[in-house]
Amino acid sequence: MKLSELKEQVETSQKVSGSEDSNEKLKNLEVILDIVKSINRSLILEDVLELVLQNAIKLTNSERGFIVLANPSGKLEFRLGKDSDGKELFEENFNVSTSVVQDVFTSGQSRFIEGAQSDRNFDQSKSILKLQLETILCSPLITDDKKIGVIYVDSKFLHKIKIREITDTFEILAGQAATAIRNAQLYNGQINAYNALQEANTQLIRAERRALKSSIDSEVGHSLQALVHISLLETESLIRTIEKAQKEYEESPTDFNSITFERVKLKGKISSDSLRKIQKYAQALMETSVMNLNKDSSDLNKTIQSVLKYLSPMKKYSKLLFKTEFNPIPPCSYDSEQIQHLLVHLFTNSAEAKANATVTIKTSYKDNFNYVIIEDDGPGFSGDKELIFSDVPSSDNSGYGLFLCKSIIDRHNGKIELLDNSNGAAVQFCLPVV
Repeated sequence: MKLSELKEQVETSQKVSGSEDSNEKLKNLEVILDIVKSINRSLILEDVLELVLQNAIKLTNSERGFIVLANPSGKLEFRLGKDSDGKELFEENFNVSTSVVQDVFTSGQSRFIEGAQSDRNFDQSKSILKLQLETILCSPLITDDKKIGVIYVDSKFLHKIKIREITDTFEILAGQAATAIRNAQLYNGQINAYNALQEANTQLIRAERRALKSSIDSEVGHSLQALVHISLLETESLIRTIEKAQKEYEESPTDFNSITFERVKLKGKISSDSLRKIQKYAQALMETSVMNLNKDSSDLNKTIQSVLKYLSPMKKYSKLLFKTEFNPIPPCSYDSEQIQHLLVHLFTNSAEAKANATVTIKTSYKDNFNYVIIEDDGPGFSGDKELIFSDVPSSDNSGYGLFLCKSIIDRHNGKIELLDNSNGAAVQFCLPVV
């Protein structure tokens, strides 16, 4: 029953009231209306459940009450228990006949039982006998034809249940409670989705910052190497030129002082030695650009799933369709953060190549290696496949992502390569299982 219908029923009852039964029904409906107003003031699920249960116990003059809700798979789960004094009852206190609760949920029909100890038509359970329960009221929580749970109250005292008042009123309360609970669940779902999105943003920002640092370090190392390589070649060429000129002068003596050649050669050698040292520093910078390894035994399937979880909501990756074909693989030792960096780079390549690409991730185990294949239906890679992971950046190749991917895999003693794929790009990497 909708709130507007409940108000209309109260107003109608007020017009026709006169008898004792009518006045009692009107009183109960007014109580329900006040209860509904109170529970609709909050969208916090825990608050709504508590308000619903407290009022249900009070309305029926019961001693205890419980609410169970259906989980996503449709299985009933204990959510809240209270006694008439407002004291919280825990799941172990919910020792009532589960058949009553389950039957009400399955059938969608309320059960009202008085004299449970002596009712021969009722299938008495050990819990009901042990608790000496006499009065039981149990109604399904249904909203928009969807069963979301059950509300249950009981008492050891025998109440004369007035079918036309208490039971009808209890069912009305259950219907209004179901709507309030469902609204709170939807609100709670929105809050959880928002929090998950915020967490995804935070994780992505951290990953991008780490990846950016690695990229910058690598870029510096590449630039240094390129400059040092040129300088080194020029310096060595200068030394050879001087040696050649010195030989020619020795064969045809002139007034030129040979000491000058020795000084030039010495300077060239010093320059060459210095450049070689710089070259070593540049190489060391690139090798450490992916940070130190912090290996731990982990599940590669779960690491991939965690990356997909925080990437999927992001705008850059929202149009990608991720498909997974995970096979059972043994745990292996790797730095989860660095493997996450690698996955982010590869998924970014797919997103930049084709915004709405379908990306398929496959895992498998063979010969003491865990294999991961990432395929997309984009334009694929161009250029020499043998050099694509180690090419020095140029006008045709300005990125460092694939170089970093190879660096990460090399440091894990694994392998990474491009696979033949006529429908897009396919990258395979493997990690050893020790």
